[in-house]
Amino acid sequence: MPLRISDYKSFFYIGCTLTYFKSSSGKDSFKFLTKYLATFSGEDSYVIGEAKEEAVRAVIEFVKAPDTFWCDLLDMPAVGQLEKDAKYALVYQLLKIFLTQRLDAYLEFQAANSTLMKSYGLVHEDCITKMRLMSLVDLGSNESGQIPYALIKDALRINDDEVELWIVKAITAKLIDCKMDQMNQVVIVSRCTERIFGQHQWHSLRLKLATWRGNVASLISTIQANKVVEEGSQAMQGMAIR
Repeated sequence: MPLRISDYKSFFYIGCTLTYFKSSSGKDSFKFLTKYLATFSGEDSYVIGEAKEEAVRAVIEFVKAPDTFWCDLLDMPAVGQLEKDAKYALVYQLLKIFLTQRLDAYLEFQAANSTLMKSYGLVHEDCITKMRLMSLVDLGSNESGQIPYALIKDALRINDDEVELWIVKAITAKLIDCKMDQMNQVVIVSRCTERIFGQHQWHSLRLKLATWRGNVASLISTIQANKVVEEGSQAMQGMAIR
């Protein structure tokens, strides 16, 4: 007998409840939470409302996680309901900042909501560290593929001598692949992790695939043309020998 949606809900709810009480299993708890929240799709507001507390917990766990820089919580109706909730609207706003904005937006939010941050056990210094890395990722998503050192300094609010340190941190966290051009004071980005994967990211991916396909087609045409020339040259040489 196939499992029903309610069975999946129960399974993932039990999983996130059990892992919640294990301090060393933050990743497991977040994994179960996201799977549980993903089971709420298309239900009425009353049913989705049952997951409100878990949605808040998922947001807070994502913000706290020092090595988690991507999630699809913004796409989930169970999380989306927080946006217009009188009690939890600020939690949703915090999630949007971490997934779509930069350090300056976080600092502005924290200055106005420091009590709220503390009530959820969020450490300001840890949040700054994570937002600096996520801001660097956002800078790296620029279509030009280059980030001036000065822009990194301003966006991350750091000193000149800290720029390369934060670039190395982002590389170590596997957020970006890049080269540092110290002479020209720019970072040349070859790959950058997406914080979210929405319509803009799909469009960018389609463009890259189209470019890649065009390059491959051009390469194949060049190889075939060279092969024809080579075969013709060999045929001419054969005729000359005769």
